[in-house]
Amino acid sequence: MTAAALWTAAEAAEATGGRATGAWRAGGVSIDSRSAAPGDLFAAIAGPNADGHDYAGAALAGGAAAAMVHRRPADLPDGAPLLEVADTLTALAALGARARTRAEAGARIAAVTGSAGKTGTKEALLHALGGQAAAFGSPASYNNHWGAPLSLARMPPSTRYGVFEIGMNHAGEISPLSRLVRPHVAVVTNVEAAHIGFFESVERIADAKAEIFDGLEPGGVCVLNRDNRFFDRLRDAARARRPEARIAGFGTREADYRAVDVALDAEGSDVTADLDGRRIAYRIACPGRHWVLNSLAVLAAADALGADVADCAESLAALPALAGRGRRHVVRRGAGTFTLIDESYNANPASMRAAIETLGGTPPARGGRRIAVLGAMRELGAESDALHSGLAGPLIENRIDLVLAAGRMGRVLDALPARMRGARAETGAEMPALAEAAVAAGDVVMVKGSHASGMGAVVERLLSKCGKAGARDVL
Repeated sequence: MTAAALWTAAEAAEATGGRATGAWRAGGVSIDSRSAAPGDLFAAIAGPNADGHDYAGAALAGGAAAAMVHRRPADLPDGAPLLEVADTLTALAALGARARTRAEAGARIAAVTGSAGKTGTKEALLHALGGQAAAFGSPASYNNHWGAPLSLARMPPSTRYGVFEIGMNHAGEISPLSRLVRPHVAVVTNVEAAHIGFFESVERIADAKAEIFDGLEPGGVCVLNRDNRFFDRLRDAARARRPEARIAGFGTREADYRAVDVALDAEGSDVTADLDGRRIAYRIACPGRHWVLNSLAVLAAADALGADVADCAESLAALPALAGRGRRHVVRRGAGTFTLIDESYNANPASMRAAIETLGGTPPARGGRRIAVLGAMRELGAESDALHSGLAGPLIENRIDLVLAAGRMGRVLDALPARMRGARAETGAEMPALAEAAVAAGDVVMVKGSHASGMGAVVERLLSKCGKAGARDVL
């Protein structure tokens, strides 16, 4: 347990309107008994697939400081340290709201959403700000109705910069989370056809993303992608909700934060940018044109938060790795090696195109090939087949030599020249063995698909069966 408690029993009870048993002190908050650290407050969330109340005893036995419950599990001993509340999910949001309020005097808060790139942008902004002051943000992709409150509830009172990711797959989900986070800066990375299966049009997706402006603090800043076709729609939505808010556009044309010159290479990009009137040159340790835009969003947000923008730009040359979103490994294969680009965490049409372009910009060794191992994209509704087969164009344009496809992604093989068609798997479970058989020394292999497509298992198979020789980590 930490010396300085994040929550005392009395503070947590007052914040949630609950009743505390014992004088416990918690150094963190967790909703998973398997990963709860000693000294955490374990929040027993009742979800669709599991009820955390069934694991409260295990969490306490593992060293949790207390358990937050809305019913008392029968296996808990008398005198167990508890925080009894009316509803644990509502109470978790109340803890998050109190954490946001108590950090109010010194903290500057950003919220990030978008169809693609929001996690990477959030992590890069945290990295840049953390070099200047105490920064805290959402772990991984904790961006939904429990992830955002949990992230807020973990924020220390000493936080100077907070960066929180907010996601959705239905209209109406972002607004309450934005009102909880109450950002000074709201970032929308882009609007694309992600989750289109739940919307009647991409325009409606843009409207759902615009809900992030609902919680914007007075005098806040909206950071919007000037190159995205929905810039005007988002700008108008921001002004309708927050007339006094400043709009900061980023992009490659007519933007406040604008890339003037870009040199792309296999390891990253060199950028010269005009940042609201200041000319700054910097290096991004992340390959791909999409990362140029992400970096501009980061610097625009950092500037709006009051950070030293030149220092933030310099920090982008040393971004840490993020597993499943572009991390690179050098993997043994026989007497040689191949390069593995792990994009397996998730996918939608926009992020697929970006990953394919990055693969196209990564040269294989002499005699090697560019290989794309692709899983299906989810939540695309009636447009699914067209959006999957539509990736044939980017694959051809970026000189991909071989494409392996699983599940619905097999539609793209039908649209490719015969020379590019690799193995087709009915399910993601078949793909690890097929990928291992296809890869040779000298190749560059990119693996990507929606999380449920099972492409993470392809990465695990290639690393475990072939043997990791080293790594070049990028965010």
